[in-house]
Amino acid sequence: MVERSHTAGWLPSVTGPLKAAGEKIAGWFAPRSDASVSSQSYQISVELPGCTADDIDISLHDGAMVVSGEKRFETVEEGESYFFSEREYGAFQRSFRLPADARVDAIDASFRDGILKITIPKLTAAAGEGRKVQIRTE
Repeated sequence: MVERSHTAGWLPSVTGPLKAAGEKIAGWFAPRSDASVSSQSYQISVELPGCTADDIDISLHDGAMVVSGEKRFETVEEGESYFFSEREYGAFQRSFRLPADARVDAIDASFRDGILKITIPKLTAAAGEGRKVQIRTE
């Protein structure tokens, strides 16, 4: 049941559809990310403001790295009604295809100020591993 005040009797009819639309959209979102490469590694940064490290999972599947989790909506409505909320909440998932030279056993991740930073070292050829390929003549 929606309460109406004497001064703002029109508010529930205006905000009701907006609130319902927000609830439908808030079911999932794809966080924004950046990817870069250096001579030693690949770096991926994922924006996850409002999350904690415990809300995030990083897993490896079939040559891909999957970042998933949930950003929870926490609010206490004490006499306030939202007209709209542009912040994203709900479950999220991003998948990144790993390059062939990614060293998956040494992936490192850190989380600070709402930014998840993932470093994926590159495989390096050990010195002396090179070999010459002989050309056969027939």
